[in-house]
Amino acid sequence: MIYSLTGRVAAVTPEMIVIECAGVGYACKTTLYTVGEIQGRETATLYTYLAVREDAVELFGFASTEELECFKLLTTVSGVGAKYALAILSGMTPDQTALAIASEDVKAFTKVKGVGSKIAQRIVMELKDKIAKDYSRISPTGSDIHSAANPSSNAHDAIMALAVLGYSQSEAASCIGRMDPGLSVDDMIRRALKELSSGKF
Repeated sequence: MIYSLTGRVAAVTPEMIVIECAGVGYACKTTLYTVGEIQGRETATLYTYLAVREDAVELFGFASTEELECFKLLTTVSGVGAKYALAILSGMTPDQTALAIASEDVKAFTKVKGVGSKIAQRIVMELKDKIAKDYSRISPTGSDIHSAANPSSNAHDAIMALAVLGYSQSEAASCIGRMDPGLSVDDMIRRALKELSSGKF
């Protein structure tokens, strides 16, 4: 298994990065996020995943181990292959993906081109327990994800109220997850609205 590649950036396209190591160019399929991170660099490191199928051998590369782990997790979902996983991670960071799963924010996934409601619901249903159990491998802000997956009664009510006001559940869960769980629902909503409307969140 190839864990990572470090070398000269030989080529970059919206869907692929070629890393040259010891005279060999390795073509890695990737996300728009990783392309943005690597674009303009002379050398780079990609964390890789080698997929071997009967009809093809594909190498995927990512700028961070968090993105790699999130990609691998998404591809464990029935009906979600590498194409869907790359599309999701091109539109959402690993943090946002994990929070959307933890807070059951199906709409966050349907905003990704090509991802329908059935696939989005399957992602949330099949991964919520895994995210709650192993969130630290997916995101450095694991405490927010843990709070979103296991909200207190007040936090849950506040998140639902913010969703009614037009905020996504993952956005609301991330904000509420940083607060003292002992706060009243009204206090949580008031503080969240202040943060979310300020544009600093």
